[in-house]
Amino acid sequence: MKMIIFDFDGTLEKTLPVCDYAFQHVFREFDQRELSSTEIRSMFGPSETGIIRKNLLHADTEEAIELYYAKYLEQHTQLVGHNHEIHELLLYLKEQGLKLGIVTGKARRSLDISLKVLQMEHFFDAIIIGGDVNHPKPDPEGVFKALALLEASPQEAMFVGDSDADIQAGIQAGVFTVGVHWLPDYQTLAFAAAPNISYKTVSEFMVALQTEVKHES
Repeated sequence: MKMIIFDFDGTLEKTLPVCDYAFQHVFREFDQRELSSTEIRSMFGPSETGIIRKNLLHADTEEAIELYYAKYLEQHTQLVGHNHEIHELLLYLKEQGLKLGIVTGKARRSLDISLKVLQMEHFFDAIIIGGDVNHPKPDPEGVFKALALLEASPQEAMFVGDSDADIQAGIQAGVFTVGVHWLPDYQTLAFAAAPNISYKTVSEFMVALQTEVKHES
C-alpha cells in the first residue's frame, strides 16, 4: 500500500453541519426557502458553487456564492471541532511514508478554509476538488486523477469514505474501499455497495493499520 485517499466531509472532519448552516443561509436569503439538512445533502455531488448555480432560483448566483463562503468561515470554529484522533491518524500515516490524498466534491475555497482552520494543510500530497473533474463521485474520475498525480496503481491504494458515492467511486476505480462511520455526522447509514471493510471508530482503523505494518515487517 503506497497511498490512502480520503473523502473530506464526514470522513476527515464533521464539516457537514457548517455546510448545512451556510447553504441554509443562502437559500433563505436569496430564495426565501427553508431547507432541511436532508434536502441540502440530496443536492451533494457538485461543488458548493455547482450546487448553488444548479439549485438557486435567484439570478444572482455569484453574490449567493460569496454569502456561502462568508457563512462557512463565520461558523467553522463553532460547528467543526478539532478531532484529535483523526490528526493522530494522519500523523501516523505520514510517519509510515504513505502518500495521502483527498478526493472531494468541495470547492477549493471552502476546502482551503477547513484545512487551514483544522491545521491539516501539510498532510496531503494530492488534492482533487469538485472543479477538477467533469464527473463527480460516484464516478471514479477523481480517484483516477489522484492515483495519476502520485503515480500509484489501483492495487497500491485505498479509498476511505463515509458515503455510497465514495464507496462506488472506489469500487469502480479498482482500489481497496474502506467505509467509515467514525464521526458524529456522516452521509450514509448503510452502504448500498459493500466496501471491502468498514470501521466505526478511528482507533479500530489505526489498530488494523498497525497490525498490517507489524505483519509486513
